[in-house]
Amino acid sequence: MKLTVTTMVSLDGVMQAPGGPGEDRSGGFKFGGWTAPYGSKEGFQSIIEWFSQADAFLLGRKTYQIFAGYWPKETDPNNPIAGPLNRLPKYVASKTLKKAGWNNAKILKGSLVAAVKKLKAEEGRELQVHGSGDLLQTLLKAGLVDEWRIMIFPVVLGKGKRLFGGGAVPAAWNLVDSKRTPSGVMLQVYRPAGPVKTGTVGEK
Repeated sequence: MKLTVTTMVSLDGVMQAPGGPGEDRSGGFKFGGWTAPYGSKEGFQSIIEWFSQADAFLLGRKTYQIFAGYWPKETDPNNPIAGPLNRLPKYVASKTLKKAGWNNAKILKGSLVAAVKKLKAEEGRELQVHGSGDLLQTLLKAGLVDEWRIMIFPVVLGKGKRLFGGGAVPAAWNLVDSKRTPSGVMLQVYRPAGPVKTGTVGEK
């Protein structure tokens, strides 16, 4: 399976607590829910299209608990987001959770990197990561991300957990798709393009 990451970031790269004030207040973060003013039909349609490509989900503990507290209440199997989330396998990266009670949810044991590599080797379309900021740092360092779907919101937050924290592996990425919603959100899709290349501007 291809490992894809869908995440929301501010112009200054913050991804903390995009959905609501109570999601993650750590570090004194006070802007939880900063994506809410920028919702649009076009942005939601892209998210639906991405969810339709999933065969499994990989989630960090915090994102798993947020999702598990909300999406099981949406019982319509035809709901384009709740349907896949409630039905498909969900793998949780956590050292503290003892059990995962959501349907088809399983806590990964042992080496996280080894477990994810094993999942990627299975047959299927996409192993999708949504949110899961701490988990993403591990995936970045291990070079396990095959595709980024980054939603860039027109707001600067100044502080908070950032998508590309310390330890990201230097790499080049190809922009393979780009859309702009009426509210000014940029939806960018990137795939690997090998190592970083350097040179001198102006030289041929």
